[in-house]
Amino acid sequence: MPSAYPETRSPGRRLRAAWSAAPLAVPGAFNALVGRMAERLGFQAVYLSGAALSASMGLPDVGVVTLTEFVEAARTIVAATSLPLLCDADTGFGEALNVERCVRTFEDAGVAGIHLEDQRMPKRCGHLSGKQLIEADEMAAKIRAAAAARRDADFVVIARTDARGVVGFDEAVRRARLYVEAGADALFPEALESRDEFAAFARALAPVPLLANMTEFGRSPNLDFEELADLGYRLVLYPVTTLRAALHATRVVLADLLAKGHQRDRLGDMLTRAELYELLDYAGYEERDRSYFK
Repeated sequence: MPSAYPETRSPGRRLRAAWSAAPLAVPGAFNALVGRMAERLGFQAVYLSGAALSASMGLPDVGVVTLTEFVEAARTIVAATSLPLLCDADTGFGEALNVERCVRTFEDAGVAGIHLEDQRMPKRCGHLSGKQLIEADEMAAKIRAAAAARRDADFVVIARTDARGVVGFDEAVRRARLYVEAGADALFPEALESRDEFAAFARALAPVPLLANMTEFGRSPNLDFEELADLGYRLVLYPVTTLRAALHATRVVLADLLAKGHQRDRLGDMLTRAELYELLDYAGYEERDRSYFK
């Protein structure tokens, strides 16, 4: 199927080209300005995490955020940065036919790709206990639906398996192979528990592109980016890192306000007004506004 986008515009093609050129460190962007900041600093792609999105809404990561809420958040990030955006799509918001609509809705928002997971609802954070899996053939049907639904053949469909934490490493490998056969472009083995498991998974699934999740405080060891790249992982996610750091900083300054009645001791930890305005392209808005009154 030919791409619906010119080569230079297809978000999925840009993401594929970037990971083909070199492994990518992909930070989570929980809002549009974080995405823009990541671009200014030199990252090549950004990620919208379901855990970060739900947390920013005051909700746990148990699958209660809707497709519409995901896509609206994604749309604001896409509008703020030229980087390709990879999105968490939880379990696809239903069965295979729901996955069709999920893919088309994310694609229409300008997203580069999504990942789908093989959990049963209510889903759980991938690094917590209590997860349940759908049957492997149910997940394969969702992957087939996702691959068939995309209008741009370069829109990326990544299959995530949570099998390691539920039924073991070997079943994670078996499911991953099945999902590739069903049409997944890349694989996301969630919650592997050692460097050796990351290495063994990469050997078992080569040459399929692989994603490693380096979330903090989880079941997986926190490995260096270069080490994962050497093992064969093309994408390394840091899904909630920016949100955790922002929330910690916010808690500190709120405590100062309450205890001291001022924020002066924290000014060095803040973006200045000039830095924030530069990130927002404030001057560009003012210049355009003046130009309309000739």
